[in-house]
Amino acid sequence: MKEEFTFHGVVLETASSRDFDKRLTILTRERGKITVWASGAKKPGNPLMAATRNFVFGAFSVSEGKAGYNLRSVRVTEYFEDIAGDLNNACYGAYILELAAYMGQENLEAEEMVNLIYLSLKAILKDTIPDELVRRVFELRMLFLNGEYTELPPMPASEACNYTWKYVLETSVEKLYSFMLKEDVLREFAANVDLLMHESVRHSFRSLGILKSIQ
Repeated sequence: MKEEFTFHGVVLETASSRDFDKRLTILTRERGKITVWASGAKKPGNPLMAATRNFVFGAFSVSEGKAGYNLRSVRVTEYFEDIAGDLNNACYGAYILELAAYMGQENLEAEEMVNLIYLSLKAILKDTIPDELVRRVFELRMLFLNGEYTELPPMPASEACNYTWKYVLETSVEKLYSFMLKEDVLREFAANVDLLMHESVRHSFRSLGILKSIQ
């Protein structure tokens, strides 16, 4: 019998495989980004069906396979079903998963990145925090985790923007979404993060295309 492992993380991507199976990309605290095959997960009544969707956080019990891991069971801690209830929130949430799937790495512990995704999705569901602020904070912190950041904004910026930049880089993940910005400062902050993203990330994200079309 093959040895089982339990990894804690979030489902970033799902794809169909054969008639009833799924291929999952999961970001785990213990081993970073992994590929997991979920046999029969698309069959009605299969206990894995609800647990093998994007946004699901939990403990994934797996065994090693030929091309990744085979899923045995899942103990779900959060489904984030409410994300899908609003198109705008759904697009921002999908972008968070897309960016994490693009920037996440294999065989590297990713505890802070998993926590960042969780807290960012929670922030999206709060009406008091603008989704655009969540997006830009998430982007900058992700660049920081991957070592692709500047200590100050890449363009000349106001004192408020400089302070926000340093705060996002230096504060604990748990306190990232504990502030608000005036509209002009948010635009300035967003423009600087956008420039850094364009310089560091050479990729087009489907969710951002959809977001632009609905705004």
